[in-house]
Amino acid sequence: MLRHRLLAPVLRRSAVSLVAFSGLMLAACSGGPSGLPGFDSPTAQTQPAESAGQTIGTGKVKVGLILPLTAEGQGAVVGNSLRNAAEMALAEFPNADLTLLVKDDRGTPEGAQAAAQEALREGAELIIGPLFAPSVQAAGQVARGANRPVMAFSSDTSVAGRGVYLLSFPPENDVNRVIAYASQQGRKSFAAMLPDTAYGKVVEAAFQQAVAARGGRVVAIERFSTDQAAMRAAAARLTPAFQQADALFVPAAADTMPALGLALQQAGYDPAKVKPLGTGVWNDANVARVPAIQGGWFASPDTAGFNAFAGRYQARFNSAPMRTATLAYDAVSLSAALARTQGSQRFSEAVLTNASGFAGADGVFRFRPDGQIDRGLAVLELRNGQIVTVNAAPRDLGPRTQ
Repeated sequence: MLRHRLLAPVLRRSAVSLVAFSGLMLAACSGGPSGLPGFDSPTAQTQPAESAGQTIGTGKVKVGLILPLTAEGQGAVVGNSLRNAAEMALAEFPNADLTLLVKDDRGTPEGAQAAAQEALREGAELIIGPLFAPSVQAAGQVARGANRPVMAFSSDTSVAGRGVYLLSFPPENDVNRVIAYASQQGRKSFAAMLPDTAYGKVVEAAFQQAVAARGGRVVAIERFSTDQAAMRAAAARLTPAFQQADALFVPAAADTMPALGLALQQAGYDPAKVKPLGTGVWNDANVARVPAIQGGWFASPDTAGFNAFAGRYQARFNSAPMRTATLAYDAVSLSAALARTQGSQRFSEAVLTNASGFAGADGVFRFRPDGQIDRGLAVLELRNGQIVTVNAAPRDLGPRTQ
């Protein structure tokens, strides 16, 4: 039995009617590159594939869906899970007036550019996707030229812009939420152990800004590579900070957190004295069992609905969805809702950036005029190898601050 809620106006704070759709929320991560979808581009196929010429739905409103369906490796796996979720969203939306024009960008900017041009020639009023940042940039240039908006899945906020909206999980949101919560709990002095990657650079900047904004101080920052000897050396350099800091920000993903945790323990780190803090990449069963970060807090969408979404997906496709699949589900559900309720203004900037936002599978969110996204996130705790909620996600995002 479908548990999809009919869309209805909610959170009215302006003249634009808003819609709540599919009241699902998130559970543990399952897939996506280090919990950061669309941050890097995959290796493309050497033999270009033709754009998928398929359509989903039969409605009057046409929307392009650009995904890396034949990119090599993980890109194609994620792309096809997103495609399935888009199909599921349309099937679960009663009498949706959409036709999705499915295009394969092969995980390349050139493919994304061609796919966007093709979708627009076929009458697309909105582009959903692509996934990878370089592809978003390429498709966005095409869409801007035609005055059509893009709702993309990259978490790299550098590719956001007016008319190019990121429906994703940018790490900056996680960092701001967990640092705000830690500050409210009395943590004032912060150290950080960060991956020496593009992701690490993004979270470092957000960390510095979040701590400063709340009147805290950063006592030390160390960076680590995946080499275990380098991890031990970086942890040893951080040892003096364990006497000064009352929180340690260590947003390492499941593939590195166990080894890094051991290195921190060997350097004398005690999570009972210096509170561990992380981001959504901690939302993984393997991370939850790491002894060195028990009691740690991290920010992520609330922990109920992804399981419900995944159960319906499993029943429909006989496979488990990638964690990022809810992004396509929400994008298509929102598009169908706006097509039903907003008439000719359905995908206008005023509608898409309404400050009250929308409620989706991963909780409440809103698009900023600069294309970035605000999300209502929960604070979760690693407790005896389990992940529990200690501060629920808000149901209302409040006034826009920027």
